[in-house]
Amino acid sequence: LESFYARQLRLSPHVLGHSKAHVGRVVAELVRAAKAQGLQPGPLALSLRGDFVRIGSAYEQHKVRSPDCFDILVPLRLPPHLQPQPRCADGLGPRGAFVCSLRARAGWPRRYRPFAEGFCVELQGRSHLSSGLVLRWFQGHLQRCLGAVRYRLQERCRISLSSCPGHPPTLHILPCSDYVCCHISMAVRLIPAIPLGDALYLTALPPEGPQASPAPEALWGLNASRQEQRLLSWLKEQAPASSCHLKCLQILKGLRDLRGQGLEEPFCSQWGRVLSSYVLKTALFSLLLQGPLEAWDERFLVERLEDLVLYLRDCLRKQVLMHLFLGNSSLPEAVALPRFLKEAAPVNLLAAFDGPTLDLAAFQLINTWFQAPHVIRMYSSPRYLRPVPTP
Repeated sequence: LESFYARQLRLSPHVLGHSKAHVGRVVAELVRAAKAQGLQPGPLALSLRGDFVRIGSAYEQHKVRSPDCFDILVPLRLPPHLQPQPRCADGLGPRGAFVCSLRARAGWPRRYRPFAEGFCVELQGRSHLSSGLVLRWFQGHLQRCLGAVRYRLQERCRISLSSCPGHPPTLHILPCSDYVCCHISMAVRLIPAIPLGDALYLTALPPEGPQASPAPEALWGLNASRQEQRLLSWLKEQAPASSCHLKCLQILKGLRDLRGQGLEEPFCSQWGRVLSSYVLKTALFSLLLQGPLEAWDERFLVERLEDLVLYLRDCLRKQVLMHLFLGNSSLPEAVALPRFLKEAAPVNLLAAFDGPTLDLAAFQLINTWFQAPHVIRMYSSPRYLRPVPTP
């Protein structure tokens, strides 16, 4: 496990630091240009707030293999009179996810009608902000601003923007050979986000798969990445300096990816969705909060990793792994939760999967752990490693 971590999973802090700094500079330039060239803020316009929020494993110290992919939230400025409304109880949207709509309040002024016609859809007889229309506007707006930014950055890097229907646009950054010592092509997902206050955001729900029907455009997903980062910071302060909890998460992600190399479709795709990085991180959080944190010292790595695997196996067998923040009153007081999260209905992250799929995932998970040396030796060979897609 130590060799697997050191040779295939561990990121160089030097390379990761350079990559994050370079991504931050380029995204700051693009967001600044997009805000300046956007429509003037007002009741009939969408515009950028002017800042951006770094989220995801690259900024939480548990990314594996290569610092070539990053996630950035880009908050938008919206007109008033849009009211967030949780919709889980309505049975709308995908199971296993918290969904919310932004409904126009009663008595929407007539002067807001152009905005409603351009960015809203009807749901149950009321106007709601459309995630699809906002996403299309965001993609087009960034594309229009790319020229000026590309000219200013031409000595540092080459940049381009790509988009796929239903997905946030991706910014591709290729550093110039004489600018950055770490010459890695980077892909940055720029995710338009609706601020709810208290560092909470709404983002468009991703399509569940090529065969799945898209979620209603009036529904948005909840992003609580800043709360997760606060919890990680608190755990870092409370745990031993040599704590292995993030290393356990990285190794488990690595084993999951290797095991997926030998699985056949359709279960191969389901395996990656059932054991998504978010599910693995939630299981780790839940186990850590059961304490004691002193038990996560580096010298107990194998024991804690086995605990995590067994805990996750039990969750799969019971078909229950609850979202850590929604309606959870047992979190440490030091991690203050917004009222919106405290009052939200709990969500089971595994509710989207049927029993046989979860049972098979539990079997494959425990089998992967028991055969970890064999899995690492077999699927780490060049014959099985899939090529990393070029951004």
